[in-house]
Amino acid sequence: MAALNAGVSAPDFKLQTMDGKQFSLREALTRGPVVAAFFKISCPVCQYTFPFLERIYKAHGGKNVTIVGVSQNEKKDTAAFIKEYGVTFPVLLDDTNSYPASNAYGLTNVPSIFWIAQDGEIEISSVGWDRKEIEEINRKAARVTGEGLDRLFQSDEEVPDYRPG
Repeated sequence: MAALNAGVSAPDFKLQTMDGKQFSLREALTRGPVVAAFFKISCPVCQYTFPFLERIYKAHGGKNVTIVGVSQNEKKDTAAFIKEYGVTFPVLLDDTNSYPASNAYGLTNVPSIFWIAQDGEIEISSVGWDRKEIEEINRKAARVTGEGLDRLFQSDEEVPDYRPG
């Protein structure tokens, strides 16, 4: 696995948001941990994963936990993905010529999701769909916000343990 592993410092990055503002990882970490979910719009595992990240965001995002998507696509295509998959958390645009953030994190597959602790250390490095790691992100978010743990998966949903990215 080429992506940065848990236990290492997360590289700082500054990227534009969909609405043209600048997002700085270091600045966001002053408010609490950050979940950074890197994706491509054409990736079926990303399409599967993002609605679950949206559930975590609705339950805990913006309350001492920052959740952001990092798109490896152009703004117009990313906007269509956001709309289709009901994403309301902030989405950042990695430069599609040089991919500075994706390269800094050593990405070879998407989705790649990182839980970055407030001190800047990566505590979870998840590549592809890993149910246990998504559940751990949900638990960590609940602990940080001091709120109860919301059920992430519905009883009628068949959720696989793993899907490669």
